[in-house]
Amino acid sequence: MFPAFHHRYVSLPSRMRAECEPTPVTAPRLLAFNHALAEELGLDLDAFDGKRVAEALSGNAVPESAQPVAAAYAGHQFGNFVPQLGDGRALLLGELKHRNGGLYEVQLKGAGRTPFSRGGDGRAPLGPVLREYLVSEAMHALGVPTTRALAAVSTGEMVLRQLPEPGAVLTRVASSHLRVGTFQYFSVRSDREALELLVDLAIERHYPNLLDDLQEASWSEKALALLEAVVARQARLVAQWKGLGFIHGVMNTDNCAISGETIDYGPCAFMDEFHPRTVFSSIDEGGRYAWINQPPIAQWNLARFGETLLSLIDEDQQKAIELATKPIVAFSDIYQREWTTVLRAKLGLSASSEIADGDDLALGEALLDAMDKAGADFTLTFRHLAGAISPEGGSALENNLENELRAGFSDGTGVNGQGEGAKALEAWLPRWRQRLAREVLTESEIRRRMEATNPLVIPRNHLVEKVIRAAADDDDFTPFERLLEAVTQPFSMPDDPGFLEPPRPAERVLRTFCGT
Repeated sequence: MFPAFHHRYVSLPSRMRAECEPTPVTAPRLLAFNHALAEELGLDLDAFDGKRVAEALSGNAVPESAQPVAAAYAGHQFGNFVPQLGDGRALLLGELKHRNGGLYEVQLKGAGRTPFSRGGDGRAPLGPVLREYLVSEAMHALGVPTTRALAAVSTGEMVLRQLPEPGAVLTRVASSHLRVGTFQYFSVRSDREALELLVDLAIERHYPNLLDDLQEASWSEKALALLEAVVARQARLVAQWKGLGFIHGVMNTDNCAISGETIDYGPCAFMDEFHPRTVFSSIDEGGRYAWINQPPIAQWNLARFGETLLSLIDEDQQKAIELATKPIVAFSDIYQREWTTVLRAKLGLSASSEIADGDDLALGEALLDAMDKAGADFTLTFRHLAGAISPEGGSALENNLENELRAGFSDGTGVNGQGEGAKALEAWLPRWRQRLAREVLTESEIRRRMEATNPLVIPRNHLVEKVIRAAADDDDFTPFERLLEAVTQPFSMPDDPGFLEPPRPAERVLRTFCGT
């Protein structure tokens, strides 16, 4: 049922990867399969056989044309450089041609030990596999560039982390798995040939629009063009994350994809109550990767990427640094524009030559400040805002949304039950309505635009934890399937209204774990 794999990455020199077969598992069972993605990748669904797919995507019987390899890369982990990391529990099977014409890499995650495992078992627990499946597919549905989940297979074996847990293998699909850390691996080894090959591959795979202008270009021009393109994509990606209240959790350079896709859904989470310094990762004790810190960390990662290209940019290191610094510094302005665009969309605003970007940015951040004061729910605040467009009120549904909005800011303190957050909201609403009055669209059109931008359903931490516990403890995957259906239709009312609700105090999940 699998079409023939391509092997662009395997065609690179052998020092860039390690050939390695998956470790067989005892009793593979297909838990989830992404039929829509499979069709896009040319799989023959008429020949679909769950048992055969489980054998293939557990690593027991990989497709004939696959050539499993583990890729080499390095990385800064929480600011500390590790010169050799690599795929310690993941194997690239090859690339499949997407119906959009591009090649997409298919990788087994949790398929056993590789030469890069560094003493690990190369396996993945069921919980992190289900989390990545849910969150990556939710992100795709939300319009955020991301790796995708093709399948989840249980292994019939236990893996030992803090406690024994059921094992599983995730089949991950990405436009590539090239990372900043991939370039770092070869830069620290002064391997110019490998860096040149990576620059060409990255441009060919992810930035083909540059190819015409770079046909006769020097390595300096190619490297700088790639750096500028990656800076722009990362700026947009982080703005999209922030606009969803998403916290990646492990923004190490080995998890910074050259494609601009979100990669590695370890200790990630979406915020419930909005507080800008929120951290979920159990290992991020200093808050390095908090929600508010994601833009400067992205810029820091990109500076490390720029460093890997210096030898290609100019023989004179000082001149190379000056040339590479310009696009890194430009990240701040690009990100600010992207963040303004995100906030405008969430508030139902369009760009206007009459209105300064800074004014709309200040308006959006004033709402965030009010939300911070009140501990208002990030997702529901923006969704309920669509009911407060008119100060005179509207339909019963709109009035209910406005009431829900105000209820989210009421903490029962202060005069007449109004705390600082509620007061800030009441002061902010007239400013927003005044700005909306300058839009050319009608109120109903603005409302529809906001409802198409601000999701109803996200994979909230407590919901994800519930489906993981049902699967791991009771072998019950029905809750997982129902939540997956809801988060992949994030702008629609789910069958279960409980998917909309923030956690009750006893349900809060404040720490997430990597799962390695």
